[in-house]
Amino acid sequence: MSGEPVVTDEYRPRLLNESDPDDAALLELLRADPHVEFRDLRAALRAEFAALLAPPETMEGPESDRWVYYPWRASVVGLPGPEVFRAVRLDRNRNKLTRTEQKSLEKQTIGVIGQSVGHAIAHTLALEGICGRIRLADFDTVELSNLNRLPGTVFDIGVNKAVVSARRIAELDPYLPVEVFADGLTDANMDRFLEGMSVVVEVCDSLDIKLAVREAAKRRRMPLLMETSDRGLLDVERYDLEPERPLFHGLMGDVTTAELRGLTTAEKSAYGVRIVDGSRLSASMAASLMEIGRTLNSWPQLGGDVQLGGATVAAAVRRIGLGRELPSGQTRVDLEDRLDALAEPTPPALVWPAEPIAEPVPDSDVATILTAAQRAPSGGNAQPWTLRAEADTITITLAPERTTLMDIGYRASALSVGAALYNARAAAAALGLLGESEVRADGVEPLTAVLRLGSGRDAALAADYPAVLDRHTNRNFGDGAPLPAAVLDALGSAALGAGGRLRAITDPADLDAAAAVFAESDRVRYLTPDLHAEMFAELRWPGSDLRSGLDLRTLGLVAGDLGKLLVIRRPEVMARVRASDSGSALGQPTRVQLLSGSALVAVTFPAPEPESAELAAYAHAGAALQRVWIEAERHGVAVHPISPVFLFARHHDELKKVSPEFADTLTSLQGRLLDLLGVPADETVALVLRLSNAPDATHRSGRFPVPAIAPRG
Repeated sequence: MSGEPVVTDEYRPRLLNESDPDDAALLELLRADPHVEFRDLRAALRAEFAALLAPPETMEGPESDRWVYYPWRASVVGLPGPEVFRAVRLDRNRNKLTRTEQKSLEKQTIGVIGQSVGHAIAHTLALEGICGRIRLADFDTVELSNLNRLPGTVFDIGVNKAVVSARRIAELDPYLPVEVFADGLTDANMDRFLEGMSVVVEVCDSLDIKLAVREAAKRRRMPLLMETSDRGLLDVERYDLEPERPLFHGLMGDVTTAELRGLTTAEKSAYGVRIVDGSRLSASMAASLMEIGRTLNSWPQLGGDVQLGGATVAAAVRRIGLGRELPSGQTRVDLEDRLDALAEPTPPALVWPAEPIAEPVPDSDVATILTAAQRAPSGGNAQPWTLRAEADTITITLAPERTTLMDIGYRASALSVGAALYNARAAAAALGLLGESEVRADGVEPLTAVLRLGSGRDAALAADYPAVLDRHTNRNFGDGAPLPAAVLDALGSAALGAGGRLRAITDPADLDAAAAVFAESDRVRYLTPDLHAEMFAELRWPGSDLRSGLDLRTLGLVAGDLGKLLVIRRPEVMARVRASDSGSALGQPTRVQLLSGSALVAVTFPAPEPESAELAAYAHAGAALQRVWIEAERHGVAVHPISPVFLFARHHDELKKVSPEFADTLTSLQGRLLDLLGVPADETVALVLRLSNAPDATHRSGRFPVPAIAPRG
């Protein structure tokens, strides 16, 4: 272009420290100049920093503040130091990029060759804060015809393109080092440009330079990216991983830079079409190529396509910088193609059966007893038992195959087996068939409970039989009203009558503290991959077998909960949350639900001695659990069992197997809950129940069918 630049080629701002005598003198001169504008943003930006949620730790104080002089703008801006400045500017990147990832990416030096498409790329890299230094190369100056895609202004016409890019980056982040090669890339400065570089981005027009920079990148084992701004074509050449890789994926054959310099423009253009695969160019670009030099001065480019190129290159740079998979090759991020694929979104639909699953009516007394046993509670409604009935014996055997990580040592399963035995005894008492019962736990065979049918009756047990069938979990929100003392006394008596104890939390401050414990336990459950997988394996969606697991309709979901559930069930999402050491919101629904209750109670029992007797002890505690639950429902109280991750752990090593990363956290949480409940060392918690005044549950989880009665031997 003819004519001289209308402004100077300065592109670096001056960082001025008032404590430095030379800088102070310059600031005094600048303040005296009526053409220089001063703007002090320090207080405003420090207020932004103070308002950040979870701000990073920094030792940077006011002594790091700087006045930043932009000569090309005749302006001076007061800013906090680089740590505070970048913490505020890049806070909205979290947690798409965690702070740890940001720190890792800041180590990168990125070179961008060519500043038409390259301007958008360099600015996007700076915008995202994913490099610690940028080098820009372009010999050309801005023309008005460049402003269809280069985001400059008429004030930039006549200024070197690399200088324009550098200025824009400096006005975004004056602390980011930017180097400009205003003569473009040449044989003389190639090594200096590539020195210490992490990734080189080549988006220049010269085929000679394209080839030369690849030869140099290959020698240095450096990854190279190229974006072509037609149908979103991105090239990735990983010379760092494949040092013997052919240049341009081998699309140009064995031609060298020296050979290319002897070719005519027409001969070079033939190579260019091979590089971008002319058969896959957009129709408009392919047609335009035939008009270049006739009706078109150069190939057409749209500003949106150039901006898209900035985004795709930035995504590739992030992957390389974070060590994520990014092989060599070509890909197209074709917006037109994606727009052709527009379709109506399909909202997630929960279409449940019109009628509840009908449970078969027992056709015999033994079937009636089995049905009652099958109604026992269990974690995740796993029903971790098998039932066997002969004419005069009901056998309930723990089913190890239905265990989970939280069912440490099968203790939760043993509790359920004991509850099932209590139910069977209640039904037998109502039928006048009650006989002797026993629990066998020899440590070799699975825990087994046996009820022998006889002719006995027990009025108290028989009175529980209808309640056994009606007992259910109610997860609805309560009104928070306190329970009458008489109700808690009745529940305590019910526990004592079965050899257990009741420990209660009713004080609002203690309930709040306990809710925090359960919320943090839920966070751990979501963030531990195996626990997360088991949690969602328990849930039953429409079309699932509803005879086991937790029917979604029983969870008491409120508006918006389903959408959240669809997000948090994704393991890759939880992995990202775990990587950022966040996720406090994951436990918030549990916390809110618990605080809507009236009390938290723990059914406890004497700590088993010796340890070999513990499964039998848990099974016996199942009877106390059932009696407390039934008594609560008799008083119109809604019951919701709460199982924190640590509930069935007896020592720290067991928690290390459940959640190695969070074992210390879980141990601490367990101690806090036991202190809040006032559980002494010689007692063990069987289960914790949330008690509330809540609306009736509208749905109940299903049950497996009871087995047929085995014929006599």
